[in-house]
Amino acid sequence: MAEFERPQREMHKATCAECKNECEVPFKPAEDRPVYCRDCFAKRRNY
Repeated sequence: MAEFERPQREMHKATCAECKNECEVPFKPAEDRPVYCRDCFAKRRNY
């Protein structure tokens, strides 16, 4: 059987709104909305 492989997503560079570190996200960031790195996103999600 052949396994299904997802196509590679295009990653976009962004700056995390919380920790200010540079990160990559799988979507084109909008300038009017905050972007969070994986760690900060997980912290915010657990509130």
